[in-house]
Amino acid sequence: MRTQKSKAWLLLLIVPLGFEGIWRLQHSIDAQRAALSQERDDVLLRSGKLLKVMSLEYAPFLADIYWTRVVQYYGNKHVRGDANLELLWPLLDITTTLDPNLLVAYRFGAAFLSPRAPGGAGRPDLAVQLIQRGIQANPEYWRLYEDLGFVYYFDMKDYQRASEAFLGGSKKPGAYLWMKVMAAKIAAEGESYATSLFLWNDIYESTSDPLVKRNALLHLQLLKVKEDCRQLDALADEYEKRFGRRPSRMNEMVQAGLLRGIPGDPMGYAYVFGEDGKAELNLDSPLLEQQLLLERFK
Repeated sequence: MRTQKSKAWLLLLIVPLGFEGIWRLQHSIDAQRAALSQERDDVLLRSGKLLKVMSLEYAPFLADIYWTRVVQYYGNKHVRGDANLELLWPLLDITTTLDPNLLVAYRFGAAFLSPRAPGGAGRPDLAVQLIQRGIQANPEYWRLYEDLGFVYYFDMKDYQRASEAFLGGSKKPGAYLWMKVMAAKIAAEGESYATSLFLWNDIYESTSDPLVKRNALLHLQLLKVKEDCRQLDALADEYEKRFGRRPSRMNEMVQAGLLRGIPGDPMGYAYVFGEDGKAELNLDSPLLEQQLLLERFK
């Protein structure tokens, strides 16, 4: 009986130690596996030229595979709301090294790289580098100059270079007439509502990628919000001149004959006046969260 009790106590001492040993061993294995996986990724991600040499005539096919990986990587991160896109540039670097004529990688790759989070990686400098690489490999493709102009205009606010990009593209075969007009308009005015509206609408109409299209639509909606609020503030200034105070409700503007009705945002929610007397989005509007999110990453 005493012998059995001794064995039982011995088991109670040994089993927990065994579990702890197994846990430590598994933890060590997992850490080594993660390190090896990261190392394999680093080797793959930093050896575009080597991959091209090794793949020979199959390089364009391999580029397609890497491009698919780019789209999946960006899409998965976007869905999860993960703003860490540090592998985006290395993947695009490999893709375009394997196939310098894969135009979609330059165009959509720049659209993934350039916008600030949460829409992109917030690296317009790398987007410019990518597009310029594309132009060097495909100098007659005018759409790349258009993309370059977009990055300079929207994300870098470099209107001189944006104008130069549109002007350069306007000289290429098949370029739309508006490229030259846009170059002159940006050179003269810099950023304007009409120019931004035209460019975002062009992105929305010309893209087939659902994520890029959704991003363009959001910017079009927020652009209209900004212009609507500017016009409402101008009317509120007129109200203040008449009555000596700022309006606190839109209905007061209607009663004063400054508005025919209470205006709504692109989602149909009525605009309101904030505590500072400035027009702003309704707290219930779905666009408010998107507006605040974009402003957060400015």
